[in-house]
Amino acid sequence: MVKLSKRLETIALQVPPGSRLADIGSDHALLPVYLVQKGRVPYAVAGELNPGPYDAARKQVKEASLGERIVVRQADGLRAVLEGEVDAVSIAGMGGALIVHILEEGRSKLDGVHTLVLQPNIGEDQVRRWLVQNGWQLAAEQLLEEDGKFYEVLTAVRNDDQAGGADLYAARELGCGIEISEALLYRLGPYLVEQPNEAFFAKWRSELAKLEGIAADMTRSDAESARLRREMLLQDIAATKEVLVCLQKERQ
Repeated sequence: MVKLSKRLETIALQVPPGSRLADIGSDHALLPVYLVQKGRVPYAVAGELNPGPYDAARKQVKEASLGERIVVRQADGLRAVLEGEVDAVSIAGMGGALIVHILEEGRSKLDGVHTLVLQPNIGEDQVRRWLVQNGWQLAAEQLLEEDGKFYEVLTAVRNDDQAGGADLYAARELGCGIEISEALLYRLGPYLVEQPNEAFFAKWRSELAKLEGIAADMTRSDAESARLRREMLLQDIAATKEVLVCLQKERQ
């Protein structure tokens, strides 16, 4: 039985039992091998573009004697999947912009897919926006810390009745009386805001420190455009801090 990292284990728990899974950017195929070994999925496709990880995935599947239940294909994004072959897709360990690109380019391969499990390393708000715009309902969010890094796992399901659950991101008042904007809900995560854990606060303390460093660097330029960008950035920082303080008070 392969052993997963905390990050991959969190992703594995979001894959519905009985699904036929495509793991895109599968690297060593650890996730599909684990899920098949556990009996959680009967069949999986491990898609990998780069030769090294592709060879490692093939070796992993062969050593696990799962060649009849896991197909390893070298291809770009969802080109690794045949139409109608799977009903769940996982994409993890890459930027949000790249995940959006993969989903957009492979749109036809998503027919018949009922679940997406996505773990962007950055640009989580871009992924959330794509889901809303393309009829996917955000069903769950997890935020975890592992080896000093923070990871968000977003799980989405088909939503043919409305525009991807845009109501999740409607500006609303928090318990302490301040309003959280739509933009911040896309950035922080609507479910994560409802039940923030310590990793959530740790992540955003770190992110705000980086943003404050960027704002400080902007003072080196006398350009008007830089001044305006700095003002907008400082406003975003202040709004985010206000929400975090409010959420921290609600936890006490």
